[in-house]
Amino acid sequence: MPGINKLAATKVARISKPGRYGDGAGLWLQVAKAGSKSWIFQFTSQGRERQLGLGSLATVSLADARKKAKAARDLVAEGVDPIEAKQAQRQQAIVADAKRVTFEEAAEGYMAAHGPSWRNEKHRAQWASTLKTYAYPTIGKVALPDIDTPMILKLLKPIWTTKPETAGRVRGRIENILDAAKAEGNRTGDNPARWKGHLDHLLPALTKIKAVKHHAAMPYGDMAKFMASLKMRTGISVRALEVLILTASRTGALIGMRDEEVDFAERVWTVPASRMKTGKEHLVPLSDRTIAILKSVEREKGNPHFFAGLSKGSHISNMAMLALMKHVAPDYVPHGFRSTFTDWANETTATPHHVVEMALAHSIQSKTERAYRRGTLFEKRRELMNAWSAYLYPEKKPK
Repeated sequence: MPGINKLAATKVARISKPGRYGDGAGLWLQVAKAGSKSWIFQFTSQGRERQLGLGSLATVSLADARKKAKAARDLVAEGVDPIEAKQAQRQQAIVADAKRVTFEEAAEGYMAAHGPSWRNEKHRAQWASTLKTYAYPTIGKVALPDIDTPMILKLLKPIWTTKPETAGRVRGRIENILDAAKAEGNRTGDNPARWKGHLDHLLPALTKIKAVKHHAAMPYGDMAKFMASLKMRTGISVRALEVLILTASRTGALIGMRDEEVDFAERVWTVPASRMKTGKEHLVPLSDRTIAILKSVEREKGNPHFFAGLSKGSHISNMAMLALMKHVAPDYVPHGFRSTFTDWANETTATPHHVVEMALAHSIQSKTERAYRRGTLFEKRRELMNAWSAYLYPEKKPK
């Protein structure tokens, strides 16, 4: 192109007089009064004269300035204003940077959004704890679009065979968070934490390596003697454990028992859905012994919970009964008494299986049986729980 490349690098270096010095085709070297030098590209867009800054001579050489000027001229030739193009590019970079949310930020947002729908505070705490322990060290500070399969494998492999249950939960939680991130537009493509059709080709199925570990359950033949020993002890944890066993309940449901849930006249305890594993309200028939224990428990004034905790107005910890068991029967755990109850009911009574399952608040698996057993079979369950109480506290003292 004629009339370009008028300046020489040596001349550009020597120029000190303030003013503008043309290189041709719209490229100018501008020297300020203070002595600083910078490059400008002058062009006409939609009838207006405009100037695009190309940078300081200190950082942009003559050769580089000519390349930038040519790129700007090409845009003008295509009818594009290079200043507007530069602004649009800068805005896109800002938007892209804003979308580079890290996994930890996305996880915290996911938990804040979904936490209110989860069963209880313990479930929320487990989410936060497992992610902090197993996911954040590897992908916590990684931007969502950059998370890939090798990263997921790196954090899962160390626990996949040693802590299979935890590993399965971590994988599922990561998958949920990344799915949500994709829905929000913060990442694209396949989910690297997806199991079916992806990680199932890279890791062994948990069902193949997971050793089924049942909660240690005391033989029902030993229960009368054990309950007699508990009866001789004092303490809120002791009374809570007795009621736990009498009602074949889960720890999480029992420790939160409140005044408004117990109807002494009707002899029933209504466990709200929020404390049930099934997420459904559960009615528990109360035996004479259970009623007697609840009425005898020493209560904290103003505390609606039957089994008061250490903090004012709270209930006992979910570890309180486990700690007690380590002293009175270290080979067993509180949850195991549900298995003890099941063994006793199935082996020593004629109670139908579905009644036992409903007493345990288990979901009935068969669709046909679920449809047939729509009621709570409450009176049959009351008979069963009264028989269980009588077995636990026989009139004749155990030897």
